Amino acid sequence: MPKNAPESSLVGEEYEVEVGPVAHGGHCIARTAEGRVLFVRHALPGERVVARVTEGDETSRFLRADAVTVLDPSKDRIEAPCPYAGPGRCGGCDWQHAKPGAQRRLKGEVVAEQLRRLAGLTPEEAGWDGTVVPVEGDKLPAGEVPAWRTRVQYAIDADGRAGLRKHRSHEVQPIDRCLIAAPGVSELGVENRDWPGMASVEAIAATGSQDRQVVLTPRPGARLPLVELDKPVSVLRVEEKDGGVHRVHGRAFVRERADDRTYRVGNGGFWQVHPKAADTLVRAVMQGLLPRKGDTALDLYCGAGLFAGALADRVGDQGAVLGIESGKRAVEDARHNLQHFDRVRVEQGKVEQVLPRTGITEVDIIVLDPPRAGAGKQTVRHLASLGARRIAYVACDPAALARDIAYFAETGYRVRTLRAFDLFPMTHHVECVAILEPAAKGS
Repeated sequence: MPKNAPESSLVGEEYEVEVGPVAHGGHCIARTAEGRVLFVRHALPGERVVARVTEGDETSRFLRADAVTVLDPSKDRIEAPCPYAGPGRCGGCDWQHAKPGAQRRLKGEVVAEQLRRLAGLTPEEAGWDGTVVPVEGDKLPAGEVPAWRTRVQYAIDADGRAGLRKHRSHEVQPIDRCLIAAPGVSELGVENRDWPGMASVEAIAATGSQDRQVVLTPRPGARLPLVELDKPVSVLRVEEKDGGVHRVHGRAFVRERADDRTYRVGNGGFWQVHPKAADTLVRAVMQGLLPRKGDTALDLYCGAGLFAGALADRVGDQGAVLGIESGKRAVEDARHNLQHFDRVRVEQGKVEQVLPRTGITEVDIIVLDPPRAGAGKQTVRHLASLGARRIAYVACDPAALARDIAYFAETGYRVRTLRAFDLFPMTHHVECVAILEPAAKGS
């Protein structure tokens, strides 16, 4: 047992187990001979493994564990391409040990299970064929890793070395290269220099421009180092007092490209991490909504205005788009990005507070791309009351999506189609686009 562990702790205990189905969160479920539930990482369904407990005690509802020895491997298992993947190492990737096709099947099983458990829907009832679709260029042979991550937040250890955090830990795994980092991130060489006094360094490589940026978060009282990287880069700093992001030198923003439009994204603000994600999601949303000239539309949790811009293009001068976003800088970016559209407005604030104040009582189409927690019952009820003929729900968390789909069902909306995209290869994350419509249309 590790030092300082409570007497009832089971950390370090090992169990030989048969691995069961995949679960939401990048692990599989197993049971010990005594019936204890284990959430096992680095395992695959059907394997027999020795699992070492990493979290939990005698009173825990379940234990977390790592598969430290594989006794009977799955046919889907490969040797992890990344030397930092595996028990006790980097927590960034969940499925390096699985063939790419198997990773997508596992993600599909998770989405299906969340739909069944939280929304009471089969894939067929959700208009989904059960597949998780790879993005063009990411379908690689086993053992090869797509370099897709255009934004990487490196943690800095006490010695100033850059790395990534271990799973569910503040401990830093120093690395010399992240395999899933996009070329524009890797070429900065963040891992090859020391970062004294820094807590984290986020590296950003824009899609569709050569803009590169690092966002430095100093430890309390630390001075900013002189930043000399392998490529030209803008530098931003997170202030200790207010958490605000301020420009040190270079541009305060990067230019991203999607749907034949350039978007300014400032101060390390949110943008889809996969270089093809923005175009992939815009295409899926517009194919599902089928906007018409003259439509009124909402873009909720609109960020820098990606979907609002795409909607504005398609509803034309007679249509109108309202975006709502809580982040002050993101709203400034959205207003800048959409300034050429006379019939687009962007309001700042939380959706559940701003939307009722607008006085809007009906709209034609809605896009919502909420944070990981989902939109929630109150917001779903308000949206349903607006009578939109179609609603596009973009979701990075299948559990939140399924919960909100159930709330929509209570208000008379059904899922017309659902599509799932593998925009985060090697991790357990999956992006879904659900198109909803009034249930009466589908009857």
